[in-house]
Amino acid sequence: MNTSLKMLAGLSVLAVTFGCGQQQSAQAQATKSATPTRSTAGFAPANLTGLAQATFAGGCFWAQEEAFEQLRGVRQVVSGYAGGTVANPTYEQVAGQETGHAEAVQIYYDPKLISYQQLADVFFTASHDPTQLNRQGPDTGPEYRSAAFYRTPQEKQLLEATMQRVNKSKAYGAPIVTQLAPLTKFWPAEDYHQGYYRLHPENPYLAHVSAAKVAHVRQTFPQLLKEGQQL
Repeated sequence: MNTSLKMLAGLSVLAVTFGCGQQQSAQAQATKSATPTRSTAGFAPANLTGLAQATFAGGCFWAQEEAFEQLRGVRQVVSGYAGGTVANPTYEQVAGQETGHAEAVQIYYDPKLISYQQLADVFFTASHDPTQLNRQGPDTGPEYRSAAFYRTPQEKQLLEATMQRVNKSKAYGAPIVTQLAPLTKFWPAEDYHQGYYRLHPENPYLAHVSAAKVAHVRQTFPQLLKEGQQL
């Protein structure tokens, strides 16, 4: 396993006393209400013409949102929940393992500028550790599972082929355990989760856990970064 992958995998043994969503900033707590606010229209592109969508789950959605947001051709990334059976789930329900959902991100991208294959490559080799079962680093539970939600048979075949290629390369010290499942519904997370990485740099979880994942994508795929993106 190369050095950068060892760094990413090493997050699984990082001794931290906080996890994704468990220590929100005072601002996030203040804006949180009993009925979650979901202004999805304010985060997803208003005009979807010419855009495709991809949905991945790779642990805490704060890091995944920022990791994909920095890629060229990506118009917007929305944090949310997918893979479960409960409609309109709240963060508390998902974290309490009451829904079957995983924390996920929905990526709106221009296929003329970046392909689904390239997004899958980033997902399986840089944005998280796909060999960890029902966890990512200090975050444990099926809500943090690695999952890729496909929309078409072609996407499923591409994901399977990518997993086989990465496994064959022995880039990791263990086989990929990512769940492949058809996308049935993506539920946007509460407003206070959207854009969290950039809005709350004071959160220690971001510095200790999320930043390494974001940096790993930058270091592994510099050719896919948006113009002016800092390495």
